[in-house]
Amino acid sequence: MTDYDYEALGLVAGLEIHQQLDTATKLFCNCPTARHEPEESVRSFTRYLHPTRSELGEIDDAALEESRVDREFTYLAFESTCLVEEDDEPPHRLDEEAMEVGLEIANLMDMSVVDQAHVMRKIVVDGSNTSGFQRSTLVANEGEIQTSEGSVGIEDLLLEEESAARIEETDSGVTFGLDRLGIPLVEIGTKPDISSPEQAREAAERIGMLLRSTGKVKRGLGTIRQDVNVSIAEGARVELKGVQSLDDLEAIVRQEVDRQVELLEIRDELQARDASVGDLQNVTETFADTDSGVIAAASTVMAVPLYGFDGLVGHEIQPDRRLGTELSDHAKRSGAGGIFHTDELPAYGVTDEEVAALREAVGAGDEDAVALVAAGDSVARQAIDAVVERAEAAIEGVPEETRDANPDGTSRYLRPLPGAARMYPETDVPPVEPDPSDVETPELLTEKVERYQSEFGLDAGLAEQVAYGQFMPTFEQAVERGVDATFAATTLESTLTELRRDDVPVEQLSDDDVLAVLDLVESGDLAKEGVNEVLATLAENPQVSAEGAVEEAGLSGVSEEEVREAVVEVVERNADQVEAEGMGAFSGLMGEAMGALRGKADGEVVSDVLREEIQKRA
Repeated sequence: MTDYDYEALGLVAGLEIHQQLDTATKLFCNCPTARHEPEESVRSFTRYLHPTRSELGEIDDAALEESRVDREFTYLAFESTCLVEEDDEPPHRLDEEAMEVGLEIANLMDMSVVDQAHVMRKIVVDGSNTSGFQRSTLVANEGEIQTSEGSVGIEDLLLEEESAARIEETDSGVTFGLDRLGIPLVEIGTKPDISSPEQAREAAERIGMLLRSTGKVKRGLGTIRQDVNVSIAEGARVELKGVQSLDDLEAIVRQEVDRQVELLEIRDELQARDASVGDLQNVTETFADTDSGVIAAASTVMAVPLYGFDGLVGHEIQPDRRLGTELSDHAKRSGAGGIFHTDELPAYGVTDEEVAALREAVGAGDEDAVALVAAGDSVARQAIDAVVERAEAAIEGVPEETRDANPDGTSRYLRPLPGAARMYPETDVPPVEPDPSDVETPELLTEKVERYQSEFGLDAGLAEQVAYGQFMPTFEQAVERGVDATFAATTLESTLTELRRDDVPVEQLSDDDVLAVLDLVESGDLAKEGVNEVLATLAENPQVSAEGAVEEAGLSGVSEEEVREAVVEVVERNADQVEAEGMGAFSGLMGEAMGALRGKADGEVVSDVLREEIQKRA
């Protein structure tokens, strides 16, 4: 990637953060927000979705393009799935708990809460919502956060229902799971105040910290997504969707700047060549005897001459992505497998003679390129139309569009930018009048780190680990119950991590399970040394209680008399060493004594007794 002067390029960026909330029920029904594995589904049904006109009679461009390919959508329903999720019953009132969390977040960003929140429908026909739209409501606007490169304005905060989870995609359609559909999420949009990739990351990091400070957001892969809007001075606004991590966010901004700079260079060269896009041609006969498997398997081959494009279709705009890749992405949206173009031919079974015949058939000269699509008749014609539109846009520069973020920091075309025509009022849900006066502003995670150090004596690293970790609420419950803070923090952040690395299914441990084990240690019914084994037993047997796990692990507490008997046996077995080394033998014998007791006794008790017994014999 080139290291640009982003200020000189006129980089402008804004973020959209989507964060699932950890509420008891979904946004418009009483179903739980727990997730399931696809194999847990109990039934399925199918739907076909089509775009509708807004209240002004307009059809959104993004929805229209999505509907050009006729696809079947299959939905997996679970035991908890209700009629609202299946779109067979009107939505219920907006969830009060979700609204309360939304107001907490608004307070943290100094936002102005709306007097009345109206639910809107946002048209979505990619199958991710059974209804063909997503419900969304504006909660607050006009806030601000601070970064090291200056303040970033917060445009708005919305409450939305999460989409269904995409499980499998085939040529004929897509399968979704309904367990995720309807989980409440907040969408936070910043103003276009971000002027560098580093600031984009820092702003997202700050917003993420504020969200986690509520203690009421879901954690884990897929529960938070970042979209970023990027443009440069001569480029165009491009929305990049589905950025999963902060590292990816910084990379995706850099790569998009690269892409727009390269596209502008291509534009300048095309305009200098007086480039244009020619008429579509059916060139099926040209490839009647081809050895290319892809072309031979197609019923129709459509081509378009790109006058003045020679060498530029193969111009790299991102790593392993070229202008030809952009044309191909558009063709794929119409159902084609991709395109061939003369900057890469002869190849793929296409010969020099066929390339020459193709150029002659469409009237292309040496300075021109030709793009072709091989597919079924209707798909080939739709796809080549899409190629024409994108090639014409290349002459103008950078097109406005929505793109999908790739894991390597590059991106691919997804659909046109959505417009106002995709939104219209939801008539089944009454408006809500939010009352922020009753909502407490939560303690920030940065403040928690300081408090954990001063109040509980945790070191800075452990304090930050706990405050920012997923077990922060569990830690706070533990110390409220009198559990030693350092022990609770170490168990949650280190012990559980060790068990996970040992392939113990710690995800099956509930907060109550962990708290019960910590309570047993605090009450003296379980030695600290036995915690790992008891937690592992609980994880493997979720139906067992903490007390039952102690019994099953054979770690029921032992009396001091039993401890002394075990220690005396160890000391007598090593009498010669004790006589020779005295207290120097302590370290080795301590490990042997703890092993003999198998975690049934507290290490401090064992240590005290062992010292006494060695001193008696020294």
